Amino acid sequence: VGTAVVTRNDGRLALGRLGALCEQIKELNSQGYEIILVSSGAVGLGRQRLRYRRLVNSSFADLQKPQVELDGKACAAVGQNSLMALYDTLFSEVLDISSAQLLVTDSDFRDRDFRKQLNETVKSLLSLKVIPIFNENDAVSTRKAPYEDSSGIFWDNDSLAALLALELKADLLVLLSDVEGLYSGPPSDPKSKLIHTYVKEKHQGEITFGDKSRVGRGGMTAKVKAAVNAAYAGIPVVITSGSAPENIIRVLQGQKIGTLFHQDAHLWEPTKEVDTREMAVAARDSSRRLQALSSQERKKILLDIADALEANEKLITVENEADVAAAQQAGYEKSLISRLALKPGKIASLAKSIRVLANMEDPIGRVLKKTQLADGLILEKTSSPLGVLLIVFESRPDALVQIASLAIRSGNGLLLKGGKEAKRSNAILHKVITEAIPDIVGGKVIGLVTSRDEIPDLLKLDDVIDLVIPRGSNKLVSQIKSSTKIPVLGHADGICHVYVDKSANMDMAKRVVLDAKIDYPAACNAMETLLVHKDLVTNGALNELIVDLRIQGVTLYGGPRASLLMNIPQARSFHHEYNSMECTVEIVDNVAAAIDHIHHHGRHVIFFCRNLFVCNSMCRVLYDCFHEPMDMNCLLLFCSAHTDCIITEDQETAEIFLHQVDSAAVFHNASTRFCDGARFGLGAEVGISTSRIHARGPVGVEGLLTTRWILKGSGQVVDGDKGVIYTHKDIPINS
Repeated sequence: VGTAVVTRNDGRLALGRLGALCEQIKELNSQGYEIILVSSGAVGLGRQRLRYRRLVNSSFADLQKPQVELDGKACAAVGQNSLMALYDTLFSEVLDISSAQLLVTDSDFRDRDFRKQLNETVKSLLSLKVIPIFNENDAVSTRKAPYEDSSGIFWDNDSLAALLALELKADLLVLLSDVEGLYSGPPSDPKSKLIHTYVKEKHQGEITFGDKSRVGRGGMTAKVKAAVNAAYAGIPVVITSGSAPENIIRVLQGQKIGTLFHQDAHLWEPTKEVDTREMAVAARDSSRRLQALSSQERKKILLDIADALEANEKLITVENEADVAAAQQAGYEKSLISRLALKPGKIASLAKSIRVLANMEDPIGRVLKKTQLADGLILEKTSSPLGVLLIVFESRPDALVQIASLAIRSGNGLLLKGGKEAKRSNAILHKVITEAIPDIVGGKVIGLVTSRDEIPDLLKLDDVIDLVIPRGSNKLVSQIKSSTKIPVLGHADGICHVYVDKSANMDMAKRVVLDAKIDYPAACNAMETLLVHKDLVTNGALNELIVDLRIQGVTLYGGPRASLLMNIPQARSFHHEYNSMECTVEIVDNVAAAIDHIHHHGRHVIFFCRNLFVCNSMCRVLYDCFHEPMDMNCLLLFCSAHTDCIITEDQETAEIFLHQVDSAAVFHNASTRFCDGARFGLGAEVGISTSRIHARGPVGVEGLLTTRWILKGSGQVVDGDKGVIYTHKDIPINS
């Protein structure tokens, strides 16, 4: 674990990252893995502590004098004690496992007896499921400047880790850094690419290293040197980020993250890697050619795509059926298979939606506002494409068609990554659509990403990609948000509520509730929680609703009140998206209680410590023990706030619900299933956004546009505003 992982930018301990790291080690330890930890950070931590102590003990006069740099050995001695105190608390008090400290110097390894004893001690600790924690004992090192001198058998904790891996015959060495792995150039350079597999013969002369570590001794240069030495001696090495979620576990699961070093790497390197930057740049260039077309030419492209889909319906169906069969054989959930299948009539429905979209008013270049700034100086605010969109979606191949048509109508370039379960469906749909796009634009305006390994590289292209829209689970959305600087338009879980008020027309209530649940249970706008006024319990109306739901095959779970009164199993959580013929029922006192329930249970708050979930109790222990602010990468509020409905004949109650429920869509006496781009008249939708910035609810063409300012004058100059008489007069758009 490198110093940059252990500490924050201000030199303080990164408690969130350390907590997440220790949780992973605990998990692997419980699975039977033998973990040895080599941790940096003692010198940096000691320096920070001693600087603070010197400040406290100094007079004002002392502070005016030049400050002498602290002795590195003293920093190491103080920091080592503090660092191990932290690890001991995390492992023993929080995670209930034991750890042990082993301090070594490079001169120790010259002694054969020491090396023999080291092996025996570590073997004994591992057999007892104790976590050995190694660090170089800088405080008593024989080198004059142990923090800077790179001579000796090892020269930092990276090379110490490599040496220990060889000495103890490890199966794998993982070097954690503050970046995702080894890049072809400085990670801050947009042109730099993550190297997934290091091939010495290929990469040794190609890599340009950036600055050394902000806090450690050698940064990536030292890590690569240590990794090469270990790998070519027979120990596989992975360099990856210590900040990303569960990276150690993901490495051991075989996921392609970070950079792999292996003595046989030259045999595995693919002959040609997909250039994600090239794909994104091609989409951008093609989108500019698309924008240059006339409105009629863009309209014709959409109509041609609709025709092509219908002409190739049989071929599309064959590929989709193959995906569905494979998903069934793999044992996927029924809700996923339902979303995956292109049911009879779906292609015709998609083609119809595309034609509706084509016949809508051209969204590009519309004048939204026109202002006379001064005599002869006219300012126009116009609609404009965002640029290049990256859409990551799961399961539903029909989403590819909707998103592609919206991108073309709005003049945007597009990169698509669908779920692996829809691989064949996505491939044929992409082929049919891009072949219908004329050469003057080029099919590269819509790129299809075929491997999830390409996603991390794409998420770094904030100079080319303008918006990321993940369509899928909260886990997918949160992973993408934590991995990119590109703006993300997120879609949280669809926890949709229907509240049946005491004044509801019960015949209407039954129709709406049944439609909201059973019309398409796998949709994100399907009802997941049914709230009913308490008076409906005593008059028997609730029982009628329950009977109707059960007749239709809906499995019911209750909240605390409903499960007790109705004798049904209690729901494990109010924040659960079933996506199936299941739902939760709860009883509330009135409309205010219903609104409070929606606001409270429709939003799910969890701490997210450096990209790994850490429970509140753990964070509290960390804070209480060290009185340090927790190093939180972000505090995520996973909120549904999707679509909620009230069924009532009381207009005043309805208005309270409509104005106080803070969701993307709020309905009165209408099914939640109406929350859909096509049903809203948007032609299609790229998704339903539960974000609050840029776009909210079903996102159609307008959600994929931004604005530009066009100023038309006749030679006016500012000149200190001396000769300009500003009028700032709104004028008719069509004038």
